[in-house]
Amino acid sequence: MVSFGDPQPLVRKALALLARGPLSTPQLATRLLGGTSSPGAAAGAVWALLADDSRFVVDTSGVWALRPAVAPVSDALRQVDFVVVDVETTGGSPASGHRITEVAAVCVSGGEVRETWSSLVNPERPIPYGITLLTGITNRMVADAPRFADVVPMLAPLLGGRVFVAHNAGFDWSFVCAEMDRALCIPPNERQLCTVRLARKLLPQLPSRSLGSLADYFGLEITSRHRALDDALATARLLLHFIEMLEDREITDWAAMESWLARRAPPQAKLFPRPMDSA
Repeated sequence: MVSFGDPQPLVRKALALLARGPLSTPQLATRLLGGTSSPGAAAGAVWALLADDSRFVVDTSGVWALRPAVAPVSDALRQVDFVVVDVETTGGSPASGHRITEVAAVCVSGGEVRETWSSLVNPERPIPYGITLLTGITNRMVADAPRFADVVPMLAPLLGGRVFVAHNAGFDWSFVCAEMDRALCIPPNERQLCTVRLARKLLPQLPSRSLGSLADYFGLEITSRHRALDDALATARLLLHFIEMLEDREITDWAAMESWLARRAPPQAKLFPRPMDSA
């Protein structure tokens, strides 16, 4: 009979293993418990350890996976679980081989910031000098940092089941998805919300919807601009301001917000040339 003491380290290990993709019961048993003279007992131990944990699912052929995340569709906006993400990178596109150098996630629900996490990431390629000037992140700083696959066990649980939010969400989304794919992990929930898009609709009078400009407009302090955690925290606070502004318009649930965002604004004369909103 296979036995184990405190199960939590094994459960955390199972979460990390399955974040990289599904495994059969024998595969999972071997990676969790090592070699054993009783494969049947090891498989039974896996079932005893994980079967009642709602974070895991197993199909009829005995293949285990993380339970797919399902984001709310029509919940009150204040009750939706959001994760605000910011990444710093070596360049503008993962399609060009650029990689993440820093990632942060800020969990927001109930009108409050609930949890924060961030990490430098070794991009496994040099950081261009111009990027270092912008972010302050140097090659020396990331030399001993974990690779993206190594931070997945901490990041994946924060992404799971939450709406992915970012300032210029397409940029951060593309990098996170590319890195998760490279690490053979389950991608984040497909439901996204872009705070640039919200700003364009809610504050059309502003000449710029960059994160710095919006922070100035709302009186938000960003301690270290172009660092992942500080930018993610600023974006999370913007999100809370935007939820209040939506509620003032009697837009209080997810479906109503999506419908409102999809409406075209009436044409109007532009007083200013439109700058890059995401800077």
